[in-house]
Amino acid sequence: QVQLVESGGGLVQFGGSLSLSCAASGADFSSNTMAWFRQAPGKGRDMVASITSAGVIEYADSVKGRFTISRDKAKNAVYLAMNNLRPEDTAVYYCYGNAYARSHWGRGTQVTVSS
Repeated sequence: QVQLVESGGGLVQFGGSLSLSCAASGADFSSNTMAWFRQAPGKGRDMVASITSAGVIEYADSVKGRFTISRDKAKNAVYLAMNNLRPEDTAVYYCYGNAYARSHWGRGTQVTVSS
């Protein structure tokens, strides 16, 4: 069974930092893209950052310069370091990975930024 499990969410004040982790199991994601998405209340799910197997990284404009995505292929994991957090970053953050030609999602972790 393929699983992606996020951790590291929580409540943080404006300008604070959080680090998210996503541990994958049941499939080898090292040859494929992994990413972080987020969904705020009443809004759609948007890509935050992605990283290919070759290490090519993309960020949403709203997080450039504040968030950093990384991965550890040996651990089958992807991470998201978030700095200078703003209230508009409040959302459920989802880990995404592609394996066996299918998209796989974690259940999400809540990030809340208070002003």
